[in-house]
Amino acid sequence: MGGTFNPIHNGHLMIAEKAREQFALDEVLFMPCGVPYMKDARDIEAGEIRAEMTALAIQGNPAFTLSRMEIEQGGNTYTYETLETLKQKNPDVVYYFILGADSLFHLEHWASPERLFAACHILAAVRDGRTTAQMEEKIRSLRKHYGASIFLLETETLDISSSDIRRKISAGESIAEDVPGEVAEYIAAHQLYRNRT
Repeated sequence: MGGTFNPIHNGHLMIAEKAREQFALDEVLFMPCGVPYMKDARDIEAGEIRAEMTALAIQGNPAFTLSRMEIEQGGNTYTYETLETLKQKNPDVVYYFILGADSLFHLEHWASPERLFAACHILAAVRDGRTTAQMEEKIRSLRKHYGASIFLLETETLDISSSDIRRKISAGESIAEDVPGEVAEYIAAHQLYRNRT
């Protein structure tokens, strides 16, 4: 499960656990991205800070593991390269890439989507205001054009986003229901996401 994790929140954790349960995954790697080339880096905390928050968030689940692979790589990171590297290192492992609806609808605009689809199965969670019917239509299109292996995740809807959490912090609102307690404490102790618009 890759992402900016700026910050990681309960929605990420719920989707990862549902994926693990529904597809009998042995392990879920949480991989904060290094330099996200499609986002404004000025709004993103340093990779190590995001990795530390991710480690705190997943520490209670023995099936969840933090990977610093993309952060340590340096420079722009591309999902297809990461997955190809993982497959080269572990040729007997079958990889599933877990993502939300927002990412599913932008995959064709990612770097080398055909190589991404060739390297893994996709598990897509219904969220971000998308309906199951919209998701299924998009999946059919990606299967037709790329031969992609994509499955829908059955998850409850959590109205949580990292951008909304950052807005709440800047406005002095509580994020207690949005992130694990340890993450909220880390954000407060390091005064992250303050005074932002």
